[in-house]
Amino acid sequence: MAAMRHGKYRFLAGAILPGLLLYAVFVLSPYAQAFYLSLTDWTGVSGQVTFVGLENYQRLLDDRSFLAALRNNGLMLLVVPLATIALGLLLAALVNFGGRRGSTMLAGIRGAEFYKIAYFFPQLLSLPIIAMLWQFVYHPNEGLLNGFLRAVGLDALARAWLGEPGLALWAVMAVLVWSSVGFYMVLFSAAMESIPRDVLEAAVLDGAGRLATLRRVIVPLLWDNVQVAFVYLGVLALDGFAIVQIMTVGPGGPDGATEVIGLGLYRSAFTYGKFGYAAAMGVALFFLTLAFAAIALRASRRERVELS
Repeated sequence: MAAMRHGKYRFLAGAILPGLLLYAVFVLSPYAQAFYLSLTDWTGVSGQVTFVGLENYQRLLDDRSFLAALRNNGLMLLVVPLATIALGLLLAALVNFGGRRGSTMLAGIRGAEFYKIAYFFPQLLSLPIIAMLWQFVYHPNEGLLNGFLRAVGLDALARAWLGEPGLALWAVMAVLVWSSVGFYMVLFSAAMESIPRDVLEAAVLDGAGRLATLRRVIVPLLWDNVQVAFVYLGVLALDGFAIVQIMTVGPGGPDGATEVIGLGLYRSAFTYGKFGYAAAMGVALFFLTLAFAAIALRASRRERVELS
């Protein structure tokens, strides 16, 4: 028995240790290097590295561009997850329960599978392609959006969507929501299909309408999915680099209206050669993301709803 036990431990060690070694080399080691570089003034080119302690972090507190990026990321963190989850839940509910209502059941709409594919289609496109497509949509003269507004007689609503400081960030957030909502619509739709029909029939018999059923029955049963979606979308909102880099003027403009932390990090490192300062931004973004995930999971914790 002792020999078998030792053999089991050797097998487990042989199976786990190579993976842990690879994880340490390719994941933990880069993190450690970033933490170290954030305490230096390394330019990214020379081999000379001077230790400056917390000076880079002190500079962050006085950097107006970084603080503006922090505010913009905060607004994106508030808007993008909430809008995407709300639209995803609504569209999933319409597909699964938006059909003709029977006496004791909520039926799905015709062509539900087609709608799922259509809504999921943006997931097949990379974010840079989506950003380039929406650049054309938002073009002030030849863009699809302004062209549509002018075609229906709403010329007064036509704008330079990416050229006005008060609208540019909202235009970017709309693209993030559009590109993400299809995936979460399909995710929530699959979760809704696993809800026992007798639960929904009981809600209908009690006189609950579709919105009431969605809010009081379906959402509580899908809360784990909603919680995970909120965390992932929050991480997306705290990044936002690729979409801002490609879509906006400057990039990050106009007048810093769409500046995000990831863009400032990229500019500091590869434009100004301040890799130590850029590493400090990356470490700050890492802890902001970690804190957000921990707070979101803690604040949204609920008792699991069990179905017997």
